[in-house]
Amino acid sequence: MLALSVIGILSAVISVHGNGQIQSEFGRPVQQLQSTGAPWPQPQTMTSATVTFPLADPSTFRIYQKSQTLCPVLDQAFARYFNIIFFGTPEMSEEEKLMKLRDMRQHGRFWNASLHGKNLVALMGLSVNISDCSEMFPSLESSENYTLDVSEPFASLTAHSQWGALRGLETFSQLVYESSLAMLVVNKTSITDFPRFAHRGFLVDTSRHFLPMDILLQFLDAMAYNKLNVFHWHIVDDQSFPYQSKEFPYMSQKGAYSPHYVYSQSDVQRVISYARDRGIRVVPEFDTPGHTQSWGSVKGLLTPCEDKSGKPTGDYGPINPILNSTYAFLKPFFQEIFKVFPDSFIHVGGDEVSFDCWKSNKDIQNFMAKMGYGQNYSKLEAYYEKRFLGIVEDLLAKPIVWQEVVDNGVQVNLDTVVHVWKQPWQSELNNVTKKGYKALLSTPWYLNQGGNPYGQPWRQTYDIEPLKFNGTAAQKALVFGGEACMWGEYVDATNVIQRSWPRGCAVAERLWSAENVRDVNEAASRLAEQRCRMVRRGLKAEPVTGPGFCEFPGSN
Repeated sequence: MLALSVIGILSAVISVHGNGQIQSEFGRPVQQLQSTGAPWPQPQTMTSATVTFPLADPSTFRIYQKSQTLCPVLDQAFARYFNIIFFGTPEMSEEEKLMKLRDMRQHGRFWNASLHGKNLVALMGLSVNISDCSEMFPSLESSENYTLDVSEPFASLTAHSQWGALRGLETFSQLVYESSLAMLVVNKTSITDFPRFAHRGFLVDTSRHFLPMDILLQFLDAMAYNKLNVFHWHIVDDQSFPYQSKEFPYMSQKGAYSPHYVYSQSDVQRVISYARDRGIRVVPEFDTPGHTQSWGSVKGLLTPCEDKSGKPTGDYGPINPILNSTYAFLKPFFQEIFKVFPDSFIHVGGDEVSFDCWKSNKDIQNFMAKMGYGQNYSKLEAYYEKRFLGIVEDLLAKPIVWQEVVDNGVQVNLDTVVHVWKQPWQSELNNVTKKGYKALLSTPWYLNQGGNPYGQPWRQTYDIEPLKFNGTAAQKALVFGGEACMWGEYVDATNVIQRSWPRGCAVAERLWSAENVRDVNEAASRLAEQRCRMVRRGLKAEPVTGPGFCEFPGSN
């Protein structure tokens, strides 16, 4: 990985302003400060010396597994990170590598015994030692802890699982930088690291705008570079149904924008596999009973809206909660979803349920009277959720619901996770955890809302403290993570990466690093480096910290 240092600064006297920007005495803005070889997110504990080790030539540098445990995930990761460290990108053809190596050797990028002799001691490789590689997929309970010691002749990475090793590999790749002599070097460093929160997610919406596979895979790469570990796939919604069901293929045939905008079963498996290889869980969301207009191909599933005379208007509302046929469909459909997606959690929505159509429907009115609900349609919603969540729980799946389910008085199983997205989030977290539910936070991290870039909104994103709400220590222990969200009304393949990154990095550090890592100005220099790092790896992450450039060809 090339160093991303500041160059081209005028020789005039300079001063650092409160926003982290360098300014000359002539008032001309100069390059944003960047750190050099600083990891993002910041590790829990890290000591680094001024002693540096140049990397040995790629022909002799090795990343290898010291333990005898077979671990295909790590074998792939070693090749990927070898390319990132030496060539700046995870994938490169052999021909491109040879050309690049020839150029790098000519410019003295690596330690060479004949040139440097004993004056420099080279780092010959990275040994990785794990004690367990039995998990096929990462889970909420998986260990991501690791220790990393960088000292000659070999750096050492130790972790309990392959998932922790993946996090350590990412950190090691970020420690490597280009010295003033243009050599790839790394400082003598010792790191002990682990995540503060177990669930560190990013919601991506593929219903409002379909996102092609290459974009989804790039997004997963970006998540891995920032140690996020849950891809919340909001795969369908009112606007389109791009999921190709095995049991109900007509749903995407009639509900997708076009036959070209559908995720086949092989596409879904590719996303799951690609995510797993990067230590990322895939949690799908199939939101019900609202947000289901694209499910209309299922006969009788949606509620027909009626006028005052009882005649159908031609419009449809949420899923019809009073019909047994509704639950007869939902059971096999979610059986399929739970088989296709290996994670034990599934997001089942429950937000923004409009009661207007239910209120207009005579059959539902009669059902309300029969059940003694009066005009309280929240009770009807609770009736639906009780029956539906019973189906989900019978599958041994762990449901995640949006906060309205609990806000509307539904008494759900305490194993249900409540996802908070409304303001004021502090009082909502207090309310949810007081009832004994585990919670996830997203309210302050709706990155699709953008904001004025001149205000550097990433700073407000970074400044959020998820546990800063009135509640006991026991309540706060129930908040086990959070998610950034990128809703798709105004993003598609042309801008979803730019809109999400590097602002998503701010959420990633808040959820991984220690609570006292809060200095936003210090973070700005590391974020500038992380953004350039991501750009060099092929991601079109936008600049968010002010004027500047990334020090490599074609990136600014």
